[in-house]
Formats: sequence, C-alpha cells, structure tokens
Amino acid sequence: MSRPLTVVVSGLGIAQIISWGSLYYPIAVLGERMQQDLQVSSSILFAAFTLSLSISGLAAPAVGRLMEAHGARMVLCSGSVMAMLALCLLAAASGPLSLFAAAVLAGCAMSACLYDAGFMALNQIAGDAYRRSVTGLTLFGGFASTVSWPASQWLMAMAGWRHALFFYALLQLLVCLPLHACLLPGNGRKPGSLPDRPAATGQAPHIAWLALAFASGSFVLSVLSVHLIGMFRTSGLSDAQAVTIAALVGPTQVLGRLLELGMGRNTRAVHVGSLTFAAMILGMTALFLLDGSTRLAYLVAALYGISNGLMTIVRGIVPAELYGRRDYTTLLGRLARPAFIARALAPFGFTLALASLGQVSTMLMLLAISIVATMAYWLAVRHARRWEIKRDTD
Repeated sequence: MSRPLTVVVSGLGIAQIISWGSLYYPIAVLGERMQQDLQVSSSILFAAFTLSLSISGLAAPAVGRLMEAHGARMVLCSGSVMAMLALCLLAAASGPLSLFAAAVLAGCAMSACLYDAGFMALNQIAGDAYRRSVTGLTLFGGFASTVSWPASQWLMAMAGWRHALFFYALLQLLVCLPLHACLLPGNGRKPGSLPDRPAATGQAPHIAWLALAFASGSFVLSVLSVHLIGMFRTSGLSDAQAVTIAALVGPTQVLGRLLELGMGRNTRAVHVGSLTFAAMILGMTALFLLDGSTRLAYLVAALYGISNGLMTIVRGIVPAELYGRRDYTTLLGRLARPAFIARALAPFGFTLALASLGQVSTMLMLLAISIVATMAYWLAVRHARRWEIKRDTD
C-alpha cells in the first residue's frame, strides 16, 4: 500500500537520525573510553573510522545498482541489518582485529542507510516532490548530532560505551528496520516531471567535473567539521570563545536547509549549488584572515554552517536537474564514491599537511581547494547545459 510522502519522509528522517547518530557521531564521545578499553591508540581508532567512511564511498556505486535492480526496501533494510551487526561487533570488540572487522561492516552499512541511499530511495518514490523531499530528509538528519552526542554521553555514564553501542544496535533492529520495511516499496518508481533523459553516467566530461566539485567540497567541509574549534583556538580565541562560536554551526546548518525549502519553488537547484560553493569560499577566506577576530569567527561559523547544510541537499538535487532522473540511483552512487573517500581522508590529510607545511600554508591550501571545488562545479554546469543543447538539436 502506498504511503503519503510526508509520512515516508518523516519515517526515513527518524531512521536517518538514528543511523547517523549510531554509526557516525558517537566516536566523538565514546572514542577516548574505547581507546582505553581496547588498548589502542587514537590513530588506530580513527584509522578504523576512516576505513568505514572509505568503504562507504567505494560501495556507493554498487548500492545504486542494487537499488535499481531490487528497489529501495531491500537496500535500506539490508543497511539496517548490517548496521545492527556492525554495532554489536564493535560493542564486543576486544582489540584491533575485531575493531577493523566492525569498521568494514559499518562502512557497508553507511553506504546502504545514510543520506545517499535515502536520496536514491526518494528518487524512486517522490516524483515531482523529489527536491522538497530531499530537503525535508536532511532537516531531520541535521538533528542527529544534537541527539547523539548527549545521548551517547548519558548512556556511557550509565552503562559504559559497550552497552551504549548495543542500545544503538537495538534501535537499528526495532526502529530503523521496521520503518524501512513498512514505508518503502519493494520496487517501482515514480519519475515525475523532471527531465527523464538517461543520466550521463560515464561518457560526458562534466560528470567528472561534478564529481571533483563534490569531492573537493566534501574534503574542505569535513576538515572544518573536525578541526574548526582547534583552528579557532590556534588563531587566538580562548577555549570558551572557540566552543561557543562553533556551537552556532548546527543552527545555521538547519537555517540553510530551511532557506532552501523556502526557495525551492522559485530557485533552480544549480543556483542553490552556486550559493553553497560561494559560501564555502567566503568562509574559508574569513578563516584564513581570522587572526583572533571574534567577528570573523562568527562569520566563519555561519558561512560554514550554511554551506555544510546546503551541500548535502545540493548533492541530491543538482544532478537531477542537470542530467534527469532515469538511472539516477546509479549516477548518485558514482558521484558519492569520491565525495565519501575525500571526507574520510580529510581529517588525517589536514593533520599531515599542518605538520608538514605549517598553519598559514595549510589554510591557504584549504582555500585553494575550495576555489577548485567552485570552479569544477561551474564547469560541470556549463558542460551539462551545452550537452543538453546538443542533445536537443541532434
């Protein structure tokens, strides 16, 4: 039986909060205690986390093909089951070997139940409301860290990190799996009125440009998600100022998504993308010039929050506007792979560059990467428009 789209998006949104809140965010709270109990260094622990993110990127194209062949229900239900098993394995880990085994399984689960899988599912069922549905889904997901961090802290204090992970595994089994099973169709799609030409998944150079734009943008935003407070401190802000100003990122991220929801009817997706990349460049410029200025720090937090909030939506809606929605899940999978890998490697790459190049050169490098991302995005849009004109005149 077909469910109202608002019910589907709300259910998927709840599952996104739980999945992000159990697979991605808890390490920030549970990580130190996990290191102590497993007797591993922080580099080993975060190498396992990086492996998870890398595998999720490598698996993304396969997830797209599976969803094309078998439908959204099978893929997202499988993701919930894998997430449950990965969390149980991680909770029972006794050393590096079991830690990395859990990381591999968690990476496969991420690719099958986080945003990109949700976007693929909405592409099959949302029809004309696809763009609005993507924004609605990300609005739910934006609260994942808000819920996960205090919940993880409370669970760890009450019962320890292992029981916290077992609890999250139980949520995957009792909440996420039923939501995916009940709300999603086994197969079938409703493409809607967006251009239904075949998505150009391999033959056109602008696909590579868009992949470069998303990967470069993901690299910069991932660095900021991990190191922003440290950058504020290094620039001369006090610990209290750094934490207080960085706390504004969450609200501005949600604000950016609400603005997109309001602009959706009158603004093309590619223009929202241009705004997203422009905000990222301005934010990185302000960060480069920070030098202890609290006003610039507030500006950095706001611009980073807006660009990070919008980037998730842009990755879901811009390819649809440029290339159409037929075979779209396959295209999303191909675009997700480099972005996930870049996001996985970003925190370690930044730390390495900081040690090798110094603060000023590393910040300049991040600004340069954000400019490359913006130029690649504009080239992708330009080539896509030329490709469409040529296709229509042939």
